[in-house]
Amino acid sequence: MPHEPTILAFDTSAAHCAAALLVAGEIVWERVEEMGRGQAERLMPLLEEGLAEAGLSWRNLDAVAVGVGPGNFTGIRIAVAAARGLALATGKSAIGISTLQAQAEDMPRPCLSLADARRGMHYAQVLRSDGDEAPMIVNDPTSLSPTLTRAPVANPATLAPAMARLAAQRLATGEPIPRPAPLYVRGPDAAPPKDPAPVILP
Repeated sequence: MPHEPTILAFDTSAAHCAAALLVAGEIVWERVEEMGRGQAERLMPLLEEGLAEAGLSWRNLDAVAVGVGPGNFTGIRIAVAAARGLALATGKSAIGISTLQAQAEDMPRPCLSLADARRGMHYAQVLRSDGDEAPMIVNDPTSLSPTLTRAPVANPATLAPAMARLAAQRLATGEPIPRPAPLYVRGPDAAPPKDPAPVILP
């Protein structure tokens, strides 16, 4: 019987800190905390609380999964930097999962996945069984593949569990897993954040 991995997933790509723990194919713990800022300070304590509540420790993990966006520029960098650091510290894989993939987890392919990009724009990606198209940013999503079924817009409460399950599927393939990297479909807004974002090494 194949080993079912234990995966801790987390996402800070929007105004939230979301996390979930997958054990033997089941989500045994999940948490979403709405917050406009402060994810950098809250993320690690939240993950440690989840492991403690499940009676596990970092050494019990087979991998961590992280939301790579698209979404909030600084929030994505916080989560990706944390995932890379955890991978180095634990020797386990860090698996990047996009918001657009996570919210379409149970959708039949092909489908269209959309997310609010603010300022009247949308992130969009056509997901296919034989390979996903590149994500893009559009003003009018109705002009894109009008015949395709649309995935529901992401709910923070469902993102981390979906990311954990998708990461388990990717881990099961046995294929090499690249280090997670932020998925930026557009550049950051002109005004820089008050606090510097974590540096993402190449």
